[in-house]
Amino acid sequence: MKGEAITVRGQVQGVGFRPTVWRIATELGLTGDVRNTGEGVEIRLWGAALDRFAERLRAEAPALARIDGLERRPLDTAADVPAPEVFRIAASSAGVMRAAVTPDAATCPDCLAEMRDPFDRRYRYPFANCTNCGPRFSIVEGAPYDRDKTTMAAFALCSDCRGEYEDPADRRFHAQPVACHRCGPRAWIEHLGGGAVNHEAFSMLDDVDAAGGMLMMGHIVAVKGIGGFHLACDATKDTVVARLRARKRRRGKAFALMARDVEVIRRYCTVTAAEEALLNSPAAPIVLLEATGEALPEAVAPGLDRVGFMLPYTPLHHLLLRRMTRPVVMTSGNLSGRPQCTDNDAARAELAAVADFALMHDRGIANRIDDSVVRLDLGRPRLLRRARGYAPAPIALPEGFDRDRQVLALGGELKNTFCLVKDGQAVLSQHMGDLEDAATAADVSHNLRLYEELFEPAPEAIAVDCHPDYLSTKRGQALAEEKRLPLVEVQHHHAHIAACLAENGWPLEGGPVLGIAMDGLGYGADGTVWGGEFLACDYRGYERLGFLKPVALPGGSAAVREPWRNAYAHLMAEMGWSEFAMNFAQLDLYQRLEAAPRATLDAMIAKGLNAPLSSSCGRLFDAAAALCGLAWEAQAYEGEAAMRFEAAIDPAALEEAEDLAYPFAIPLLGGKGKPYIEPLAAWRALLGDLHLKTPLGVIAARFHRGLARAIVAMAARLSGGLAGDANRFSTVALSGGCFQNATLFKLVHEGLEQRGFTVLSHEKVPANDGGLALGQAVVALAQKQGGLRHEAGERHVFGDPR
Repeated sequence: MKGEAITVRGQVQGVGFRPTVWRIATELGLTGDVRNTGEGVEIRLWGAALDRFAERLRAEAPALARIDGLERRPLDTAADVPAPEVFRIAASSAGVMRAAVTPDAATCPDCLAEMRDPFDRRYRYPFANCTNCGPRFSIVEGAPYDRDKTTMAAFALCSDCRGEYEDPADRRFHAQPVACHRCGPRAWIEHLGGGAVNHEAFSMLDDVDAAGGMLMMGHIVAVKGIGGFHLACDATKDTVVARLRARKRRRGKAFALMARDVEVIRRYCTVTAAEEALLNSPAAPIVLLEATGEALPEAVAPGLDRVGFMLPYTPLHHLLLRRMTRPVVMTSGNLSGRPQCTDNDAARAELAAVADFALMHDRGIANRIDDSVVRLDLGRPRLLRRARGYAPAPIALPEGFDRDRQVLALGGELKNTFCLVKDGQAVLSQHMGDLEDAATAADVSHNLRLYEELFEPAPEAIAVDCHPDYLSTKRGQALAEEKRLPLVEVQHHHAHIAACLAENGWPLEGGPVLGIAMDGLGYGADGTVWGGEFLACDYRGYERLGFLKPVALPGGSAAVREPWRNAYAHLMAEMGWSEFAMNFAQLDLYQRLEAAPRATLDAMIAKGLNAPLSSSCGRLFDAAAALCGLAWEAQAYEGEAAMRFEAAIDPAALEEAEDLAYPFAIPLLGGKGKPYIEPLAAWRALLGDLHLKTPLGVIAARFHRGLARAIVAMAARLSGGLAGDANRFSTVALSGGCFQNATLFKLVHEGLEQRGFTVLSHEKVPANDGGLALGQAVVALAQKQGGLRHEAGERHVFGDPR
């Protein structure tokens, strides 16, 4: 009898893949077996319908599965094993973990229907799940993915659950978190201030419903979810939201919201069909939506025009909000700047000063994972934070990269992630946060150990950012020394563009593109701080072709926190105080700057003391926002000034005549150097509009339009004209956190396409520093495969990096 062995790689464990294999094989009259292995899923088949089996397996794979590779080889029955009489599901084998670890998935319709059915044994069970939904990555502790390698190992299956678990025809077959009221985790309420809880005052049902009653009565409740605790309260009560903000010490950053269904969300936001699909997807991310309709308290999202909403993604959340006809705040359960609490004892200690009550449960969280954040731009979902529901699903490397090479990249200082490249896949970790917090750094250590346990990597090199003071760089240096591995230092903006290329499948030998990287700060190859870059770029290197005007950052990091410093530095860079005073002394802005410590700032800039030059696009936006009076003194969170400036845009002003957009020039640096974008004329126009008392919404629109036009004009100039004329570049890649500004991104993207360029942009990984590790990894891999085309000691390819 003809036999065949099939190895399937991809997202194929913990998603009901083996039962699907069993069903198809049985229906086709095939015999053999299937099992999970470290490679993925291994299938052995005997019979006549082998080709038909492979076709059906691809077509009928489970909803959460993703097949990245399907390898078939013939079996010699005499030499290998005799053909069995039936098809069976065999026990998993140990081995090197090459299969994808499945992200956590939102509750499926079948489980939701069961927990709402009074006659079902899982009625109102907060932890119902099956092979199509439920916790995955958040509970895994080792490989391969089986129950005894998860935090569900502590819960012995009852006879009913075991029957489901062992029945290949049941949708809970080998669903590792399977459980019920009898044998599984339980939820309860605690009073975080100590003392008993009067449940009857809030509900006559159960503790989860009582927690919902607490929210309706204005209490703040800590809620233990899949990847960590949240802090929840009624989002429509301004005093309650303000109380949460004060207790959490979160000065201005927007809160995420959760609503029981899309109909509730529509009362407060516009929801398109594509956005509704994102909200209802298995990933169930926070989706940034345009705020319309009923007004929410200003404290929910101060100064912003979008609100982040998500739908319930666990049975516990569905039960919690069953009676709640209003949205609730559902923000991370921590004090600002620290990681989410995941442990019950930690929540009792850290959240007692924030929440009144806590809804806890006894299923352990092995791996902290935040909610993902997505926005729909130009018809495509763009990940702003890649975490629950998406991580750690791998990204296939583009054509030309060697499947047998391995690299570990450690990302940046902010929005840190790391990336492991193995077997032709880039496994990007979940978002972990800013490394300046010691608890976040400890979280990185935990996750590095976890990924080592799951994937057993053997990296040939460690990749890091060029910035010598980044904690991620220092960690990489220590790892490289410990493991005696080469260290590859990757320039910040090169990594941004390389990440964009990689997720878009740009081949290793695809040639250079024009990379446009607009962000806050990155260590430049010339010793200055970069952040508004035009690079001739491929995986193996880059050449800096142009940039935004380098302007001093008086006070260094203080200038990042205090936008007024950037406003002053930009005005003084060419206009000078005399011109400013002569033409604009009647502005309130003049009075504010005159009262500032100008002499100290002037001395710092003149002597270059703690005032590095920076071409940062983020600081340009800070300056514009501050000139208009937004976030003048300090930013409560990264990017606040720019976000509020964009939110202020009057949409009608985006349709004004072209000549009303603020003018930016493109001269040569020093009259003979590289071209740069000069904002002097834009500042004069903006100040003139302030003098005319032009509405803020119009000023913001004119600034965005003018800067976008300048970026597009620079791209056309550097390519030699129109892209269709066989000039230097026909493809442009956009990356960096400033392209998370939806208005700037749309204007630049559409302007480039109108010029004939093919535009690559982010979708699978964030444009911000959350995507850096992917870029670092593919640059290091390219170096290991063929070496960078540059002289020793240099970190560029095509020319002088200065």
